[in-house]
Formats: sequence, C-alpha cells, structure tokens
Amino acid sequence: MLISYQVIFVFFFPDMNVRGIGVAGEMFGLLFFVLMAHTAYGDVSYSFPEEMKRGFVIGNIAKDLGLDVNRLSSRKARIDTEGNRKRYCDINLNTGELIVAERIDREEISGKKASCVIKNEFVLENPLELHHFILNIEDINDNSPQFKESVIKFEIRESAGKGSSYLLEEAYDADIGRNAVQSYTLQNNEHFILNVLTRANGRKYGQLVLNKELDREEQTEVTLILTAVDGGTPPRSGTVAIHVTVLDANDNAPVFSQAVYKVRLPENSPLDTLVVTVSATDADEGQNGEVTYAFGHLPQKVQQLFFIDLVSGEIKLTGLIDYEIESTFELPIQAKDGQGLASYSTVLIDVIDVNDNAPITILKSLTSPVPENALPGTEFGIINVQDRDSENNGRVRCSIQQNVPFKLVPSLTIMTHT
Repeated sequence: MLISYQVIFVFFFPDMNVRGIGVAGEMFGLLFFVLMAHTAYGDVSYSFPEEMKRGFVIGNIAKDLGLDVNRLSSRKARIDTEGNRKRYCDINLNTGELIVAERIDREEISGKKASCVIKNEFVLENPLELHHFILNIEDINDNSPQFKESVIKFEIRESAGKGSSYLLEEAYDADIGRNAVQSYTLQNNEHFILNVLTRANGRKYGQLVLNKELDREEQTEVTLILTAVDGGTPPRSGTVAIHVTVLDANDNAPVFSQAVYKVRLPENSPLDTLVVTVSATDADEGQNGEVTYAFGHLPQKVQQLFFIDLVSGEIKLTGLIDYEIESTFELPIQAKDGQGLASYSTVLIDVIDVNDNAPITILKSLTSPVPENALPGTEFGIINVQDRDSENNGRVRCSIQQNVPFKLVPSLTIMTHT
C-alpha cells in the first residue's frame, strides 16, 4: 500500500502586526480551501478497456475539472504518477484531453485482481493546483485458456467401477470475470463423461467420470480431447489431450493432511527459507501408495519464487518477495500416486510487511525567488512525501529547520496562521 502526503511551503513574517495577520489569514484561508478541494483521490475517474492504442482519447480532464484549456500551456500542466509506475497517459495541452501514452496490459499491472486502478496526479502552476485522478482499466478477452501440460495421463485399472471419478487439471486464463474460463467440454466417447464443478472462489474445474467399465482385452488405451472455453465475445478456448492407459486393478488417491495450508512469511525472508511442508498419504501399497508432489499452474513470475520438493513436499523460497509488489500468494499443490491418481490442496501465503522503505520526497513545484514583500501564507512550493510501506511503517513525519521564515503545512490538515 502506498501512503502519500502532500506538503506545502508557505512564507510568513513572525513579527507582522495583528491586523496584518488577520488579513493574511483570511486570504490564506480562501487559498487553502481552493487547494484542498483538489487533493483527494477521486476528483475525476475514467474507465476504459486495456490494450487501447497510443493516442486513444481517455477523456477531457480540463473540461471535467472546469479549467481554461487556453491556459494549460502557460500553467505548465503535466501528468505525474505515483511511485515507480510508468506514465500510462499524457495530456494534449491544446485540447485538454487525456490520451494513452503507453500500452496498458491489465494482467501485467494487476494480475487476477477484480479491479485495476492506476492513480495519477494532474499538476498546474501559476497558481499552484494539484488534482488526483484515477484510471480504471477494464478487462478485455485477450487471453485464451491454457493447460499446464499438453497431455493429462491416467492409468486406470479395468476393475474400476462405473461412476469412478478422476480429477482433471484446471485450465488457467489470465483474464477475469466473464472473460475467464466458464465451461469445459469433452470429446464424445463411449467410456467417459465430464462433470464440471465450481470451487468456492468461482473457478471451474472438471472431473472425468467413468460411465462404462473398461476392458483391457478389448482396448488398452483411450485418448480424449478436453476443451476449456471462456465467456468472452467472441469466446476463446484451449485444449488438452487426455491419455488413459487401461491396467489389469489403484483404489485410493492421495489425501492431503489439510485442504488449505495458511502461512505468514516476512517479506525480507532469505533465500532457501522453508515456507511450509505439505503432506499427503495414500492407503494403497507399493507403487500405488508412493506419493509425489508438484505445483499446479503458476504464473511464470511466481514459479521463480518458490520450489517444491518432489518427494518430501517441502516448499522453499527461491526468490525475493516484496510486500509492496505482491502481498499474497496462492499456490495450488498436486499429490499424485504411482498410477496417476491425484488430489489437490492449496497453500495461501500472506506476506508480512517490514519497514524496508525509507520515505522519499519529490519537489512537485517551486516558485523562486520569493519577493521580499510576500504576504504571510503565500505558498511557493509543493513537496510530495511518500513511503511505500504499510500502516505504521508507512507513516511519515515532516519537519523543517528552525529560525527560518517558512513553515511546512500538511495538506491533509486545516492550516492556521502563525
């Protein structure tokens, strides 16, 4: 979470008489009200789809804020972004329109989060003015469902009874909502049907259900095609082959000790830190009871952060985690026995914030030199102070050296003349 503070420099005379202070106080009160009317997020917000071409007109911010378009250039109007973000939009000083400046990929910015928000600042000078506006990036159906493997393999004994079910790998789609996976279909065949289920988080997955007993003497292998389809317009799809080898009898799938493993992990944890050990048992004997572990589908950047031991189920940290970049991780875990029967569990990792970011100051605007007859309360600069840490770790106190005719005024508090 990024905590941002705006600080204004004001010029004052400690020895000004009471009458002068009163007049200046009234003038400053009016000025402060105007400034503060434009220092909260949500002044203006715009919603538009991701992947729009450079130059696409997002909206007319000058019109929406009631500004004089003819004075944008003389007031040095510009767009600033918070933190280390790219500047995804710019302003046309001739028209006051916001335009797309960089390719915007919602999945790259926000992953699977339900909303994708980019915060920006609109700065003008002469007089100083600061507005915050928000870009709400809408998802489009620009990703197809994908399976982790090209082939799903099962070894099923001919003694398996009708109704036996086999968990299928879930297809992954980087899009969200209706643009994510909505349905699965199975190629018509005489032995299996598809049962589509929905998890608590809304994601859909399939079970292969035996509808007619297998006979190894009649058929030793069965190959099927599973198709995942999303809900976009037009829809996108992905396929995976299911290869069933018919055996002459594995009755039990591995069972995890927990359906969900919850872990808290400090963001400064060193490499090779043991995150958690998952465990599953199989009631079968011999090869049928030997359990191995693997991750389910993970984004490439998450795969670089964690490692799971095939035999022990230990999950270790192999990359650096940063709370300010990603505060939670969800790792799907598969346990499979020697004949291919599998079960799934989930590891939920909450990253704990530590105070690893120092405050930074950004000079937003500065008027220099300051006239010697400037009235008390005259503002001549704006400083933005940011700390990327969260809660108490992100709280910032600002101060200025003593015995100078200036003071700092936090823009989120009411100012009084001194």
